[in-house]
Amino acid sequence: MTAPASTAPPDLDAIIQRRIRQDVLSMHAYAIQDSMGMVKLDAMENPHRLPAELQDALGKRLGALALNRYPDGRVNDLRHALAAYAQMPDGCDIMLGNGSDELISLLAMACDVPCDPVTGKKPVILAPLPGFVMYAMSATLQGLDFVGVTLTADFELDEAAMLAAITQHQPAIVYLAYPNNPTANLWKADAMARIIDATGAVGGLAVIDEAYQPFSSRTYLDTIRAQPEQHTHVLLMRTLSKFGLAGVRLGYMMGPKALIAQIDKVRPPYNISVLNYECALFALEHADVFAAQATELRAQRTRLLAALRAMPGVKAWDSDANMILVRVPDAQKAFDGLKARGVLVKNVSKMHPLLAQCLRLTVGTADENTRLLAALLESL
Repeated sequence: MTAPASTAPPDLDAIIQRRIRQDVLSMHAYAIQDSMGMVKLDAMENPHRLPAELQDALGKRLGALALNRYPDGRVNDLRHALAAYAQMPDGCDIMLGNGSDELISLLAMACDVPCDPVTGKKPVILAPLPGFVMYAMSATLQGLDFVGVTLTADFELDEAAMLAAITQHQPAIVYLAYPNNPTANLWKADAMARIIDATGAVGGLAVIDEAYQPFSSRTYLDTIRAQPEQHTHVLLMRTLSKFGLAGVRLGYMMGPKALIAQIDKVRPPYNISVLNYECALFALEHADVFAAQATELRAQRTRLLAALRAMPGVKAWDSDANMILVRVPDAQKAFDGLKARGVLVKNVSKMHPLLAQCLRLTVGTADENTRLLAALLESL
């Protein structure tokens, strides 16, 4: 038998240039900072671990799971438990995602019609800026247009600009993070109402992202319950990441049954693993433990704000989340100084012009916050 003729090895660079989308080639992957050995205050995680006795109980429960089987109807037990925990409004249903990130991607996928029959253009996703980066990224990856509307200088919704953008672009989705990331504030109720009404008037979906609800003084669910007829186009997302299960990756979205039923069609089968849903069910059974942790973190937030505002040259904004946005004289110098002292925060100063010289600080434990304050004072 004659040996096959040798051929040149494939040119990987040429394959990448030919087969990978140009917009993907120009993107940057989502960066996760190396936190080994650091006080980790960069990702808005709950810093408290489960008490030892609950760790043991959860370990035994997870060890008994049938990991050789696909997820089963037990995932519906979690849906019902989350609906009860959130006090989901009547007439609504709930769907689960592998974190809120997956739900955001699924929404873009579900709304990706080839051409909006009214505007004759590609669908648009619209959100205030600065805001959560995944709103824009999900639009880009799905081939939709993203329109960002800049907040006011004090990080409030620019209502006039938002309403004008909604009228002009007739977006398929308008995201309103409540509280917002990275500014940590709640929007004014009257501005929210008018923007949500305008979104419905152009046939769009308004998505309220309550990722930081455990630390917030308000929830938009109260408004939905009080005025259900005005919110038939509204979806509300939450996550168990800030609840205290960032490592479990569990997000959920509530909305009118007919709307959830359509979006749920694009959800991958078995997107919630048996480990994910059993951890989440266990946590909800011990919700009082996590509620106590949230109470402690809110108290630590108050302490941090007072201490930060006493530092020369530091401006700290009010927060309804487990993070605080601060402006310092030199954000890169302060970030590097904190890191050199073993404290990792998020330098958001390059994310948007409104965030110039800003750092985002996660609220940690009492000891972590003491270290943060000392390191920041030395780094200024």
